[in-house]
Amino acid sequence: MKASASGAQPQPQLRKNLGLATATSIVVGCVIGAGVFFKPYAIYQATDGAPGMGMLSWVLGGLVTIFGALTFAEVAVMIPRTGGMVAYLSEAFDQRVGFLAGWMQVVIFYPAYLAGYGVKVGEELGALVGAQFALPIALGTIAAIVAINVRGSRAAGGMQVVATVCKLVPLFIIMVFGFALGGGGNPVLAPLVGPGTTPAAAMGSTLLAVLFAFEGWTNVGAIAGELRDPARDLPRAIVGGVSIIMAVYLLINLAYLWVLPASELATLSSPATAVAEKLFGPSGGALIGAGIVVSVIGAANGFLMSGSRVAYLLASERMLPGSARLARLNDRHVPANAIVLVGTLACLYSLLGQFDLLTDLGTFSCWVFYTLTFAAVVRLRRVRPDAPRPYRVPGYPVVPALAIAGGGFVIASQVLLSGFAATLMSLASAGITLAGLPVYALARRTGQK
Repeated sequence: MKASASGAQPQPQLRKNLGLATATSIVVGCVIGAGVFFKPYAIYQATDGAPGMGMLSWVLGGLVTIFGALTFAEVAVMIPRTGGMVAYLSEAFDQRVGFLAGWMQVVIFYPAYLAGYGVKVGEELGALVGAQFALPIALGTIAAIVAINVRGSRAAGGMQVVATVCKLVPLFIIMVFGFALGGGGNPVLAPLVGPGTTPAAAMGSTLLAVLFAFEGWTNVGAIAGELRDPARDLPRAIVGGVSIIMAVYLLINLAYLWVLPASELATLSSPATAVAEKLFGPSGGALIGAGIVVSVIGAANGFLMSGSRVAYLLASERMLPGSARLARLNDRHVPANAIVLVGTLACLYSLLGQFDLLTDLGTFSCWVFYTLTFAAVVRLRRVRPDAPRPYRVPGYPVVPALAIAGGGFVIASQVLLSGFAATLMSLASAGITLAGLPVYALARRTGQK
């Protein structure tokens, strides 16, 4: 390695040794999580027990995700800096917009998802030992994950490997035996919605639930620097990976309907476990349920790891209250205080005790900033047309326009079409996010002294 002209040693570069197969598997592994096991309940409640809109939403959610990921990847490759949306939005719009993206992730998105997962573990295990223990189990689960993460990234990474296996096994078993042993006599595509709702009203809620199940696609930009040919392989990995996920989601939901009707799934908070019990009896259902619980714990672990690093990044730039403490690493070289912060917020959110509310809050909040990131691609094309772009979104400007339209529909439908509770949740999300503005102003003022 040669020294630079100034005499300083150049920074080591990531090795470009990843091909299409590896990139596609990374996309698939990052996305498939807990949503496919539990969200059918919320979806079929929103459709008033009808299957059609639910199945359609899995397709539409996959298409919105593909358009979004293809668009998101351009700015991710163009601005390959730590911080993700914080860096992208700061450069495209304003540093305040970038900060608000990070603030939202630290105080809403990651804690809400972590809390939702904790609540779901509490519900599942509480059904075995007594419902009155659901909240203590949820809090204990979050605390245990925090403790493991504080001990170092190796322990947290080991948990992630085990959880990845445990989320794939139940999926495979339910798909295979659902079709083999299920009756197959339940309607799948019709009616679109039940008599108690309309397609327009149901679409917003079903899409939000589906997009939760697709969450994780924003990680695609992180692998671009290690691809041998990002301009060719990144869009193929995105489209191929999300298409595989969409096919898996369609098949598993078809398997659910092969065993139980949508009207019954709408009454079951754990539809995957109920289907397993129908297929294998109480003991087999309990075994599948245990695998699902481990999968949920793994998803919670992943969100804590990611969320604490965003908090650590903002603290390192002196952008949060108590930044000096939050930016400190412990003797295991992990940001223990940032981990505890995200875990504490999750414990507070978990007091709400509602998995769907918490995950919908996180999904809605992040899609506001995802949509801004799609718009950032268009803005940067206009204000920095000559900037190097190793990867350009195919089909520009149609694909970014579809991504923006999809994100805009998700946001607007929650605010305007999905009922009073959804509107209230949206306003709460906006209020908590905008509360970051005085925090930003204070950080700027104290940083300039």
